[in-house]
Amino acid sequence: FYVFGENLANTEPDINHVEHELQSAEFLVCQDIFPTETTRFAHVILPAAAWSENDGTFSSSERRVSRVRTASVPPGDAKPNWWIFKEIAKRFGHEWTSNSAQEIWDNEISVLAPSMAGIKYARLENDGLQWPCPTADHPGTPTLHKGGKFTRGLGMFKAIDYIPPAEVPDKEYPMVLSTGRRLYHYHTRTQTGRCEGINDLLGEETADISAADAEAKGIVDGEMISVKSRRGEVVVKARVTHQVPEGLVWMAFHFREACANWLTNPVYDPVTQTAEYKACAVRIDKLK
Repeated sequence: FYVFGENLANTEPDINHVEHELQSAEFLVCQDIFPTETTRFAHVILPAAAWSENDGTFSSSERRVSRVRTASVPPGDAKPNWWIFKEIAKRFGHEWTSNSAQEIWDNEISVLAPSMAGIKYARLENDGLQWPCPTADHPGTPTLHKGGKFTRGLGMFKAIDYIPPAEVPDKEYPMVLSTGRRLYHYHTRTQTGRCEGINDLLGEETADISAADAEAKGIVDGEMISVKSRRGEVVVKARVTHQVPEGLVWMAFHFREACANWLTNPVYDPVTQTAEYKACAVRIDKLK
């Protein structure tokens, strides 16, 4: 099992089950820039260079390909990801000819991807280029579908029947837990958790609940409470807020001890295979 740049032990639903599976792996390799909750289970850890320690490209969600230049030398044994993959391939008997990020882009990616055929390193100065950019003299495409020319013709809308969550509130677990991200931290804090300034802005997780639910349970803002599902329990600080409707608990997954994924339900959308992070049944209680 090869885990590349992911912290599965915090990001996946039902952490207790995830950790059991990681512990059961016959052979686990983790490739990452920092130790994580997942690397604890690895038989081999491959230290990777971070984005600021790499030379290469970055493709944004607006289809813009920009250069990334090395700002600092990778520490210790850390290597660029492409180098690690190339060395692994070599040990499997494959000789990959490209020997730099530029050679990979110019000789492989832009050759194999028609929409990027005209994007070469020599053109990636200033603001980069936006694909589609099919030829070397093409200026890039800042806006798609101009003049009503859509890739597939008319847009396709597909009606979806409502399907209730796999787990709905009941007498034992009468509230819905929904999860997401908070402003200051990124995912499981593998990077942002090492930044004192960001931790000063948000240093712990909270369970956000409505004033009505807090009053019904005798909970005051800022006190530690229990949030429990059929999969686990966390002790976390209550945040009483008007932003959350009655019957809902809202939490994030940034902090290990009070990570929402100790509670979430490992069921998946049949098409996208996305976990049902947005709804599972929980209960909240004052600590005894």
